[in-house]
Amino acid sequence: MPQLINYGKEMLRVSAKGVEYSTSGGRSWMTRYSGSSCGTFLDLLPYGNELLAVTTKGVYYSTSQGRSWMSRYTGSSCGDFISLADGGRELLATTSKGLYYSTSAGRSWMKRS
Repeated sequence: MPQLINYGKEMLRVSAKGVEYSTSGGRSWMTRYSGSSCGTFLDLLPYGNELLAVTTKGVYYSTSQGRSWMSRYTGSSCGDFISLADGGRELLATTSKGLYYSTSAGRSWMKRS
């Protein structure tokens, strides 16, 4: 099932095509980002002035509403990232190795015991 979020006046979702957006309440969708350098998108999270994404290559961020993406974390010590959540003072990540948290906007991660 594709991830879907409200982002300002738009809806964003991840799909097999990449990141898509709708300005019609989901009645029609247009491609926002379809590049492959980030891997396959799995999850999206609005975070402050950024949009964060979990991909098959790690955690990426966008300051352009998802039009372009930059790598935030691509290390392998956490396992494969599955999803992100905003925990208030920290980011939370579900990974193939368990629950991790970050107090550096996703630049580094520690395992939650």
